[in-house]
Amino acid sequence: VSVTAYLAVVIAACSLNFQRALPLFIITVLAIFFICWDFLIAKYEDRIAAFFSPGERYVEKQWFWLKWVLCAVLIITIICWLIFDTAKQGSRQLISFGGLVMYVLLMFIFSKYPTRVAWRPVFSGIGMQFVLGLLILRTKVGFDVFNWLGIQIQTFLEYSDTGAKFVFGEKYTDHFFAFKVLPIVVFFSTVMSMLYHIGFMQWLIGKVGWIMQIFMGTTPVESLVAAGNIFVGQTESPLLVRPYLPYITKSELHAVMTAGFSTIAGSVLGAYISFGVSASHLLTASVMSAPASLATSKLFWPETEKPTVNLRSGLQMAKGESKNLLEAASQGASTSILLVANIAVNLISFLALLAFLDSALSWVGSLFDYPQLNFENICAYVFMPFSFMMGVDWEDSFIVGGLLGYKTFFNEFVAYERLSKLIHNREKGGSMYINGVKQYMTVRSEVIATYALCGFANFGSLGLVIGGLTSIAPSKKKEIAGGAFRAMIAGTVACFMTACVAGMLTVPGLEVPCHILLGNAFNSTDFPANSTELVECCQQLFTSVNHSQEIFPGGNHSLSSWKGCCQILDRPAFHC
Repeated sequence: VSVTAYLAVVIAACSLNFQRALPLFIITVLAIFFICWDFLIAKYEDRIAAFFSPGERYVEKQWFWLKWVLCAVLIITIICWLIFDTAKQGSRQLISFGGLVMYVLLMFIFSKYPTRVAWRPVFSGIGMQFVLGLLILRTKVGFDVFNWLGIQIQTFLEYSDTGAKFVFGEKYTDHFFAFKVLPIVVFFSTVMSMLYHIGFMQWLIGKVGWIMQIFMGTTPVESLVAAGNIFVGQTESPLLVRPYLPYITKSELHAVMTAGFSTIAGSVLGAYISFGVSASHLLTASVMSAPASLATSKLFWPETEKPTVNLRSGLQMAKGESKNLLEAASQGASTSILLVANIAVNLISFLALLAFLDSALSWVGSLFDYPQLNFENICAYVFMPFSFMMGVDWEDSFIVGGLLGYKTFFNEFVAYERLSKLIHNREKGGSMYINGVKQYMTVRSEVIATYALCGFANFGSLGLVIGGLTSIAPSKKKEIAGGAFRAMIAGTVACFMTACVAGMLTVPGLEVPCHILLGNAFNSTDFPANSTELVECCQQLFTSVNHSQEIFPGGNHSLSSWKGCCQILDRPAFHC
């Protein structure tokens, strides 16, 4: 009866205004599809397997020459893509591609067993990353879907303001982080606990894990944990497969830890969105990093043992302990207390420690006439080559290197907080350089940084993972302690590879409005005259005059802008 009533509501809503009811219609169609799919698999699994078995046997028989054909097709496709995409979008994407190749080679060189690497999970993981990125970043439908999801999540998270306002008063936003950001973590944790209770999260994680297992050839345990890490944290996702953890191999354990380091939890995702970081890019990064984590893990620590937990052993995910939905909501809110307290105390201690470090380093630097020395500068020099190879603009690679340092040695909260300041500076359109220090980055650099920072790979999480996994599987204590640092490196590289794919595929729009950029450029002595963006804006300025097009608001530009553009483009006198 309830199903019939629901379908009647959907039909009525669609008939009144289909455009308005489109999200409801799509959700209903997807729900019907997956219900039918689960029913058919449960009832006719053996018949479906028997139907496809002749094809599977044929592929196995012809695999020796078939794999070389597939490799040749793949190489030709990559070359053609690079040629056509470079011709259309410019050469910046080639740096990101070079970075992706570099990271794969580095992981192979420093692999635990380089001669035992199984390349299927590696290439299929990178392939899944690329396909997901292509669908989301380059197709209008994919971009619109994830953009819509981002907007819905932002709207959904704003409901936490009601509770925060009631508890902390009307001026709760005066203490933005404590009373605005942290309540989002509580709210998200409550919702996730309720979704676990009704079984939706287990079903969703199972489907994503199955897809990765089929395409990548990874084991059920590592596939499920990698899928789980898209939605939950690095200590919660192993709980899904808790009964099987004592029986997994060293390579599988390494994959479980790597998956935790290369993704972020849904609860903190909401907090980063509230900082002003793009919701759609954070969602995309969370999804793309799951296959990347398995690819880097299997490259850095290849499988050398025979896994005992396989598909035929009937893998069952752990269920929630709550008896009803209200208890699940209450448990979710209660368990978030520790997480919120952990975030708050870590930020207080890390930022205080950072201020002390900066002060100490500045004092040391002043002894050598370099008082500007600080922690960010040191990290910037260390990580600058890595950020540049992801495709970050050379002028911005120093800033992104500093952000990567904050993320690695402190946590991603500190890094995203710094990134949000840079984003806000760009949106305000102020002077790009003040006293020779760059105040904001290009949109492309911001996007790549968003992907590179989207993971728990830091030294603080290292202790958290060792402690959390040891309590779940005490018999694996030695293996967990021995493989955690390698897993953290693999998780970091997985985020870098995701950033490389994003750098290859992202096509940002206008960075800073040209009329603001030109005004800032020629009214400031600190602005470099050879900026790529500045040259593009000057070219657009002359094009708009030649073709009588009003590209910039107002259409009137200061004499200093015209003179500056004439000097930069070296235009003949009669044009100027």
